[in-house]
Amino acid sequence: MDQQNKKNTGKKCLLFFLILLMVLIVAALIWYGIRYFSRFDPSPYKAETADTPTSTEAEPETEPVSEPETELPPNPIDFDALMEKNPDVCAWITVPNTNIDYPILQSSDANDDFYLNHGLDGQWDGNGSIYIQRLNNNQFLDRNTVIYGHNMLNGSMFRTLHYFRDPDFFNANEFFTIYLPGHILTYRIFSAYRYDNRHILRSFDFSDTEVYRDYLNFATNPTSLIRNVREGVEVTTDDRIVTLSTCIGSQAYRYLVQGVLIDDQPTT
Repeated sequence: MDQQNKKNTGKKCLLFFLILLMVLIVAALIWYGIRYFSRFDPSPYKAETADTPTSTEAEPETEPVSEPETELPPNPIDFDALMEKNPDVCAWITVPNTNIDYPILQSSDANDDFYLNHGLDGQWDGNGSIYIQRLNNNQFLDRNTVIYGHNMLNGSMFRTLHYFRDPDFFNANEFFTIYLPGHILTYRIFSAYRYDNRHILRSFDFSDTEVYRDYLNFATNPTSLIRNVREGVEVTTDDRIVTLSTCIGSQAYRYLVQGVLIDDQPTT
């Protein structure tokens, strides 16, 4: 009987252990699911803004009229609140008719890709964040600023950047906006295409005007079969561009959406 009791006790312990293990696994899956499928809520940091411009047609010329000086418009992004939460916040990006409406971060420590897998709160997050590397100036003064974001299956981060693969969507959506403390930068999208996986900022010396010219010649006429290019948009070496970069389902390629700065609106 003692031996039988020991066997029963052993079975009960094993069953208890398996049940406990299952509970822990389910709890971990629920936690991961909440983290994975959670969407960043921009509402605490962003006020409603006017629509992004949809046309670049010039206004009819009129006689100049002297007007009294007006106050600068307010910046719709509460950068004070964002930087209190995380001083690595340097900007905010909004791409109309996509899910892209996020703060942009730049790591202040030695790990330049810290925000590849960390959220706004600095905690590990598989979604990562939208970020730039320290190879770029965080005031967006470089000739080419590269912004990175994951191609998340849940539609967050830069997943909806792939909308620009559709020619109709590309043609209907020309602009995106980057907000900085004291500035609203408007970019016109001139090109969207599949590119190889080289590190753009380490592969091209954009301080060399000839290198930058050759790069722009390619970017405005990419050789990829997956591409959309906006006709009639001239981009010169006097211009500054932004490159939005995300995965495309293969480690050998990236998907890029590129815009040229067309307006810099000062704000309070």
